Amino acid sequence: MSATAEIRVVHDRQELAEEAAELFAWLGSQAIGAGGPFRVALAGGSTPKGLYTALTEPRFSKELSWSNVEFYFGDERCVPPDHPESNFGMANTTLFRPLGIDPARIVRMEGEDPDAERAAQRYDASIRKRCSVQPPAWPRFDLVLLGLGEDGHTASLFPGSPALDEQACVAVASEAPRGVTRRLTLTAAAINQGRTVIFLVSGAEKAGAVRAVLEHPAPSAQTDKKFPARLIRPVDGRLIWFLDRAAARELPLARQGINSHEE
Repeated sequence: MSATAEIRVVHDRQELAEEAAELFAWLGSQAIGAGGPFRVALAGGSTPKGLYTALTEPRFSKELSWSNVEFYFGDERCVPPDHPESNFGMANTTLFRPLGIDPARIVRMEGEDPDAERAAQRYDASIRKRCSVQPPAWPRFDLVLLGLGEDGHTASLFPGSPALDEQACVAVASEAPRGVTRRLTLTAAAINQGRTVIFLVSGAEKAGAVRAVLEHPAPSAQTDKKFPARLIRPVDGRLIWFLDRAAARELPLARQGINSHEE
């Protein structure tokens, strides 16, 4: 049965980063305490960047055994890892280097490969090998971090994309409508295996997309393809939306209260 969204509305982007960092550290401690690595799929974008910066602060960085955290990526632009638009590059600068993360704990998407389909297949195989899972079984991330585009996309799952229909692969190549168009992305089916999936959304420009995704959550094939973030419905895990007040402004008033929840 798919998860019901928990909606957490905070004042601003800074509070969002701090609340998300606290939850990140708690989830990591739980996973590591249970005897396994804490497997996290990271997101790109300015709002997740705030979270990564917060995680390097002493009050959060000292709460986790970082040698037991494995880092993956939800999507990547097809650019070299040192390119200004590389999601890996951003995470490397803001999170990995400040925390001294062992490169062996980082499984990045090889965006520099000129053959995106090959890169996606290789990433699919890498994840399955690290998680010791073969098809038709699915690997499970302990935490998947996601952002939200103004058009309702998440990861690199864009409106109307053939990637939205993929039900067997963990990762595929995809196309963005603008910017660096060639992308690599986890599929919605893979994301939905996550034990906890968190959307991090800030800014008034995202308010319309937030409303489109959350106000009428019942599945609808036509609407889900128009706003791909609606496809994210974990099959056996938690779905949490962290919103600042600006991003939540078009939701019904009952959902705009600070630290409100839908259980």
